[in-house]
Amino acid sequence: MPIRTALINDYPVVVHGLAALLRRYGDVIEVVELNANTTVDEPVDVALFDTFAMSRPNDVEMKELLDNQRIGHLVVYSWNTRPPAIDAALKWGASGYLSKTLPASRLVDALTEVHRGTVVVAAGADDKTIAGDWPGREEGLTAREAEVMALITQGLSNKEIADRAGVSINSVKSYIRTAYRRIGVTTRPTAILWGIENGFAPQRMRVSDPASQPH
Repeated sequence: MPIRTALINDYPVVVHGLAALLRRYGDVIEVVELNANTTVDEPVDVALFDTFAMSRPNDVEMKELLDNQRIGHLVVYSWNTRPPAIDAALKWGASGYLSKTLPASRLVDALTEVHRGTVVVAAGADDKTIAGDWPGREEGLTAREAEVMALITQGLSNKEIADRAGVSINSVKSYIRTAYRRIGVTTRPTAILWGIENGFAPQRMRVSDPASQPH
C-alpha cells in the first residue's frame, strides 16, 4: 500500500509544488492532504513539514503536530541542516530531518525508511539543487531569494532572517540585493508591499484530495 502522506507549509504554492514533485511516485507515496496554516485532518502515515519561510520549526509548532493522533510520523524538510536545528527537531520527536536539496527519488526513499520505523537524517548534495515550487518563481526568484522575500514580507529583520534561514547576515544581504533587482524594487517598504501583492504572506488552505486540483 502507498504511504499516506500530508504535506505542510504556510504557502499553498509550496505544498502544491511538493505534491507535483512526488506525483510520479504515486505507487509509493499517496499525497492525501495539503495543509497551509491548518491542522492535518486525515489519518496519514507521514506528515512532511516543509519549513519554507520558517526554516527552523519551533517547539510550539512541533508539539502541535506531534500531538496530532492522525499523524504517524513527522518529518522536517528544510534548507537549514545545521546540527542544532536537526538535534532540536529530533529531540522534540520528529522521525526524520531531510534536506530540501535531496532529489525526489532520495526524498521518497527517506520517507519510505521513516515509514518502516527508521529515524532518517539526510542532507542533499549541495545548495544549488532546486526542487518543488515557491512564490515568485515566475518572476525569476530562486528558492532562497523567495524564502528571504517571504520573511521580509512577514516583517523580520535581516538578523532574524539569518537566524531563521540558517545563513549568514552577508548571505541574507546578497539574497535581498538580487531579489530586489529581479522584482524591480529598491526599498524594504516597497518590497513588503510587493510581497503582500504577490503571494508572500502566509495563507490558510486545506486540500484533502490533491489529485483533484488543477496542476
